[in-house]
Amino acid sequence: MPAEPTEPSAQVASVPPAVVGGVTWRDTFAALKHRNFRLFFIGQLVSLTGTWMQTTAQSWLVYQLTGSKILLGTVAAVGSLPLLVFSLWGGSVADRHSKRTVVFYTQTGMMLTAFVFAALVGSGRIQPWHILVLSAVGGVAMAFDMPARQAFMVEMTSREDLMNAVSLNSSIVNGARVVGPAVAGFLMAHVGITWCFILNGISFIAVIAGLVMMRLPQFVPPAKPHSAGRHILEGFHYVAGHRRVRILLLLFSVVGVFGWSYAVLLPAYATDVLHVGESGYGGLLSANGFGALLGALTVAAWGNRVRPRLMILGGLWLFSAMLVLLAVVRWYPLALLCLAVGGWGMLLYFSTTNTLIQTSVSDAMRGRVMGIWALVFGGMMPVGGIESGFLSHAMGVPWTITVGAVICAGAGLITWRAVRRNPTAPD
Repeated sequence: MPAEPTEPSAQVASVPPAVVGGVTWRDTFAALKHRNFRLFFIGQLVSLTGTWMQTTAQSWLVYQLTGSKILLGTVAAVGSLPLLVFSLWGGSVADRHSKRTVVFYTQTGMMLTAFVFAALVGSGRIQPWHILVLSAVGGVAMAFDMPARQAFMVEMTSREDLMNAVSLNSSIVNGARVVGPAVAGFLMAHVGITWCFILNGISFIAVIAGLVMMRLPQFVPPAKPHSAGRHILEGFHYVAGHRRVRILLLLFSVVGVFGWSYAVLLPAYATDVLHVGESGYGGLLSANGFGALLGALTVAAWGNRVRPRLMILGGLWLFSAMLVLLAVVRWYPLALLCLAVGGWGMLLYFSTTNTLIQTSVSDAMRGRVMGIWALVFGGMMPVGGIESGFLSHAMGVPWTITVGAVICAGAGLITWRAVRRNPTAPD
């Protein structure tokens, strides 16, 4: 395909340059001036809405079939476990092959998985073991998709617009978290859970079409490494010698185990603590997604104007405080508020961390570093899913959420003290 033009005049003409507190709307959506990223943005928005519909329906289906909090955690762990096994290979593949081609095949695989899910649910033959197997298959696709898609950001935009692109990508994910669970709750209550899986499968067509329509320079394969294992080890050696990336990944691993596991317990929290049904559960996820969407847009607009340390640690501590409050709340509107504010804090932390890692590494290493990022992300989440499932079975959902929040806040404090000991290191 021909190389993409630089498009100096395509400065998102539909967005007015009105200034709000020194930040223009054009600054907030700067990455959209790149045609390839616009195609990606639109396709992902549609596809991820379907993905969140399926995620919502799948968790509800597991709990309604079994009533088991342990199985909720197990399904989440099985879906994430392939990231632990395959993400390093996925990062190596992303550095040696066209990232667009890798994402094309992974997205197609996930589309087919959604249609198999729909067929099983629609026929009434779905069993818990089916859910475990399909979750594992989806996790394998994600292990190759995540490093390639993250490293693809800079190719769709530019290094200067990378922070904005990463933040806008987070806004897509969390905008979908607002719409997807709400639509899923409505569909489950009125027309049946099967439609959540059918529409998710159809939604992948948007992102696949966007990938096909992109105009990119012809891919030039790098020199073939002596072995895939040595290629992967180069990534570990690079991270081990990079203080900023090393600290960010260590904190990320703690939050992956003890922070994000609250999401695994939301079906049980909705049913057993708040005593709400499908629509109420969808509302909880939507509130969390709405807050996260605001967090992503906050980083997109202000990420270059606020110290990254403040965004990362302040966001993490705010998220932890909201989880502690959520654990004691029994009033549904207040639970919605806690999840919204907590989602905002989490995305300040998550989006800034992701951007700092990507902007701190070289282009040649980005795929492998993001493979390690996916390893930490995926490797810790199965542990967190199992931990939260068993701990909630032993001591209840509220206490499990509280313990996780306190550990995350403590890890943030330790990170702050470690960074303060070396004030000359990059922030």
